[in-house]
Amino acid sequence: MNRRNFIASSATALVASGLKANPLSSYNEDAEKGLRLRFLGTGAADWNGKDERGELRRLSSVLLDNRILIDFTNTVMDMLPEGRKPETIFYTHSHGDHFNAEAALTLGIRTAYVSETWWNQAEKSFHAASKTLGKEMPLLIPICTGQPIPLGDITFTPLPANHATSYLREQALIYLVEKGNVRMLYATDTGGLPAVAARMAGIDAHVPGKGITALVMEATMGIDYEEDYRLYTHSSVALVKRTVDVLISTKRYIPQENQPVYLTHMARTLHGTQAELDTSLPAPLKAAYDGLEVMLK
Repeated sequence: MNRRNFIASSATALVASGLKANPLSSYNEDAEKGLRLRFLGTGAADWNGKDERGELRRLSSVLLDNRILIDFTNTVMDMLPEGRKPETIFYTHSHGDHFNAEAALTLGIRTAYVSETWWNQAEKSFHAASKTLGKEMPLLIPICTGQPIPLGDITFTPLPANHATSYLREQALIYLVEKGNVRMLYATDTGGLPAVAARMAGIDAHVPGKGITALVMEATMGIDYEEDYRLYTHSSVALVKRTVDVLISTKRYIPQENQPVYLTHMARTLHGTQAELDTSLPAPLKAAYDGLEVMLK
């Protein structure tokens, strides 16, 4: 598909998704409350069941308002609320700890959004999974950074992440999620916040912007691992803390009272237990855990 036809097909798919592929877009039990955020998994790629300490983190994934997913693998299937089967998913990138076509089809995903930079690879994966499972292909929609995508009362805007995959031309994504007064930045996987992403999200101190009211950010490298080789493509606790301090000092992060910054995508080998993190992380950082559910306002 040439570039012109590719962009045209993307626009057509977005229109189609708004008309028929998102039947839950008008349903929202939390319309008067805020944005419901459930952490299905909070671990990085090196988690595979319980570790030697008895700790368990599933692979990173979140559920918004019980109806829209960001990333999904079979490790988090058991963390979905009973009776909930979301049909819409946004992917951050192609790594296997975030993207699994068979898991999505098993769940019943009908609409999947992926960066245009690896849409062809995603289509091949879904096609193969569809043949293996005997299930219908979802509507697979290519998206571009900076392109707002309204789904009922929630708007997703994909932003560029600082993260590399095996596809050298792939642009990994983080997401700005807006609902009412809530402006949440969901940032995993990424080594810090790229300047372009900060500007698009309204948190660049040098240009006018709305700022954010909630932040979920990866901390793969934990505490005291500043020289870990993952620094090119992931964040540490110290980097997240510096980022938050700057956002607060520039008034680009204004959360509701007592709302923490939630950490996710924590490497098994670079973090303490949940109990240790609960006592060692600097305020306002808090380690999320699998099954944690919060209401952002």
